[in-house]
Amino acid sequence: MRRVVVTGLGMVSPCGLNVDESWRNALAGKTGVGPITRFDTSNFPVKIAAEVKSFQVGDAMDAKEAGRAPLFLQFAAKAAQEAMRDSGLNSSNFNPDRAGACVGVGIGSVEILEENHKALLEKGPRRVSAFLIPHMIANMASGLVSRLNNLKGPNMCTTTACASGTHGVGESLLYIQNDLADIMLCGGVESAITPTAIAGFANMKALSTNNENPSEASRPFDLNRDGFVMGEGAGLLVLEELEHAKRRGAKIYAEVVGYGMSGDAYHITSPAPEGEGAQRCMKMALKTGKIPLYEVDYINAHGTSTKLNDFFETRAVRAVFGESAKSISLSSTKGVTGHCLGAAGGIEAVFTVKALADQVVPPTAGLKTPDPECDLDYTPHEQRRRQVRYALSNSFGFGGTNATIAFKQYK
Repeated sequence: MRRVVVTGLGMVSPCGLNVDESWRNALAGKTGVGPITRFDTSNFPVKIAAEVKSFQVGDAMDAKEAGRAPLFLQFAAKAAQEAMRDSGLNSSNFNPDRAGACVGVGIGSVEILEENHKALLEKGPRRVSAFLIPHMIANMASGLVSRLNNLKGPNMCTTTACASGTHGVGESLLYIQNDLADIMLCGGVESAITPTAIAGFANMKALSTNNENPSEASRPFDLNRDGFVMGEGAGLLVLEELEHAKRRGAKIYAEVVGYGMSGDAYHITSPAPEGEGAQRCMKMALKTGKIPLYEVDYINAHGTSTKLNDFFETRAVRAVFGESAKSISLSSTKGVTGHCLGAAGGIEAVFTVKALADQVVPPTAGLKTPDPECDLDYTPHEQRRRQVRYALSNSFGFGGTNATIAFKQYK
């Protein structure tokens, strides 16, 4: 089986406009949650979100195209530019036909749909933009980054709710392992902080209403958690076949070794009892990566800050790892980024790779009052220096879709 490594990282997140800034703030537990600025929330029960702040797409896209493009495409272009530059890939050192893109997107552009639906109702069908469809559909993120970076190999979009970004990384691993590509630009992107999306999630009681204390609203595994905080952004990685990377002298952050996926077959939104689907997902990642239980040192948890997810993810980790669970450091970086939906898995994969590369575990921000039913080591308050040999990143989505990606320290 061909070995796969990570050679480039790119990110736009609520806690930073690039990888270094985002990682620094994640390690410091500095949250990106605050009042919503995109629209008037007077009539909304939820008035907070984790918005990307002071974003400028810069030279990642042509100015005219960027002016028309929705945020999720701009985020994708910017994160892709950073990841490709970080990898050192250029027109002279890879074959475009052997390089592809797989970018997960949970929803696509709700913003563009809202704007054009309003135009349709108020001004008639002729006022609907000709760009509505190509700017709305989820796969345009993958299409855009492949076009901007001349990636002519596999072009795929995974749309599996909150697991989209992790599935994007996992599928890319399979493509390279099975010789369908040598290089994959992959991860997830999302921008859905809009009136319709906030109202929809709020009305299903999924979002935190801790409007008075935004910095404490996203609190994974905390006894007083009351729902997730909507986030946005992009997290993209360059995966590369090991020998290809070594031949060109690439910097290697970590090795990608395992991938698990499963379905709960249980409920439209609630996880299966005891996290049964999550258990099978993690077991598959461990099996495909040939990973000893006792060598997993870190898990970047899905950790949404909702009652059921945090509880059942805890139960799932205990069931899979048994006594070894006590020695694992877990954390949910959603304490600083909020829940970035389709981008979550990509952003968290980048954080997990950084944890391996830097041998440090980021904290779970917002965790102040431990929930007795969530009784693992969630790295509260402060980052922790420790050995990290293997690390998992979990993502679980509505519809009962689950994904786990396993990384290994590269030596």
